[in-house]
Amino acid sequence: MFNAILLNKNEDGTTDATLTQIDDAQLPAEGDVTVRVDYSTINYKDGLAITGKSPVVRKWPMVPGIDGAGEVLASSHPDWKAGDAFVLNGWGVGEVHMGCLAQRAKLKGDWLIRRPEAISARHAMAIGTAGYTAMLCAIALQERGVHKDSGEILVTGASGGVGSVAIAILSGWGYRVIASTGKTAEADYLKALGAVDVIDRAELSAPGKPLQKERWAGVVDAVGSHTLVNALAQTRYGGAVAACGLAQGLDLPGSVAPFILRGVSLLGIDSVMAPKEKRIAAWDRLAADLPVAKIERITEEIGLADALSKAQDIIQGKIRGRLVVDVNR
Repeated sequence: MFNAILLNKNEDGTTDATLTQIDDAQLPAEGDVTVRVDYSTINYKDGLAITGKSPVVRKWPMVPGIDGAGEVLASSHPDWKAGDAFVLNGWGVGEVHMGCLAQRAKLKGDWLIRRPEAISARHAMAIGTAGYTAMLCAIALQERGVHKDSGEILVTGASGGVGSVAIAILSGWGYRVIASTGKTAEADYLKALGAVDVIDRAELSAPGKPLQKERWAGVVDAVGSHTLVNALAQTRYGGAVAACGLAQGLDLPGSVAPFILRGVSLLGIDSVMAPKEKRIAAWDRLAADLPVAKIERITEEIGLADALSKAQDIIQGKIRGRLVVDVNR
């Protein structure tokens, strides 16, 4: 028996989330690698799953936790053997396949990547899907030709997990980063990560004109809706916007003007089903370019039992940075 967060669907459609004990027999039969999870984390999607605020979970019962890091216990997959250190991000884990907010998990070997030697299991989960997504965004901007001398980079949702890591990455690469946040009291925190200035999210969150004064060479957007539309409207000619989130909404209430009049590129960033080569490249860059000290600055560690209350906090926007879950306490 081992500890896990278990989600069940009530008759009225609400979600029942409890800390309980389950055994290996309850783990998915289709997994070919059994792992010991040392650390997991709570992302926004995990918060939605645990609270039931959005229909994230599509198979019941479910162990949430889209991220995990630890050690392989047993494997029938040719690429993995007992003792191997792994990192897992996404692939529908915690949605349709039992996840990593538990002391054990049974996963598909094709979903796992080898944890870089420079990154501990705890450090990997301090980065998590949020940080890995931030790196995918940063790489996408670089590949689109947005360089450190191109101009200012806007990061929206800056005090969240994606935003915090994006600031740390891009500032470390020499970019001039402007942070947008609704938590103006976090200005010192964001500047310590590398932001040169902080603006109130209210400047971007209301409906705006299709084209506005050009400012940003590039944007990392984790917010969507009007914020993304305004960011596009303010992006300079030939600039690029990497979109990876929906904190404000799924809608895109804008126009084609930035695309056809300024040649702006909208880059969709998917971290859930990204191919393995992209994942490995992103984690290699994270290991090389993201200082442990900056990650520690944005990290709060909690125990597995705390995940239930912290899931509510992350949905309500009360969390800054990253939540690391030690599943063994």
